[in-house]
Amino acid sequence: MATLALSTPVGRIVLTEAGGAITRIKWSDEAAGEGSPLLREAERQIGEYFAGEREDFDLPLRVEGSAVVKLVCSEMRKIPFGETTTYGAISKKLGFSAQSIGGACGANPIPLIIPCHRVLGASSLGGFSGGTGVETKVALLRHEGAAGLLI
Repeated sequence: MATLALSTPVGRIVLTEAGGAITRIKWSDEAAGEGSPLLREAERQIGEYFAGEREDFDLPLRVEGSAVVKLVCSEMRKIPFGETTTYGAISKKLGFSAQSIGGACGANPIPLIIPCHRVLGASSLGGFSGGTGVETKVALLRHEGAAGLLI
C-alpha cells in the first residue's frame, strides 16, 4: 500500500493506492509516504482539475465497501463535471431509498475523483464527508461552475 499527501485548494488530502488502484482519498494531516507512479499521476490529474484543465479523471479505482456503495459510486462517476443530481434521482434509478443513497455517498472512499459533491438533497445541499464538510462541497461546486444553484 502506497500513500501520497498533497495540498489542494480545498485542503490537504492523502491518497492511498493498493494493488494498482486508488482505494482512498481522505482529508488529513497524517503522515504519508513517497507515493507511487500511479499516485503521482493522480497528483498530476488533481492539479489539472484545480487548474481548470481537466474535467474527468482517468485513473484505476477500486471502491471498497458494500454492494450498494459500489453501485452508487459507479453511478456518481457518470455525473458530468459542472452538473448535479439528487439523492432522490439516483434512488429512483437504482431502486434504493434516498436515505440509503445518501449513506452510500457518505461512505464513498474516493471523494473528489468519485464526485459525491455533485449529489444534492431535494431541498438542501446534503452532506459531504471530506474536508470541512458542506463548505468543501460548496467550494468544489463553485470550482466546477455548478454554484449558480447555490445563490
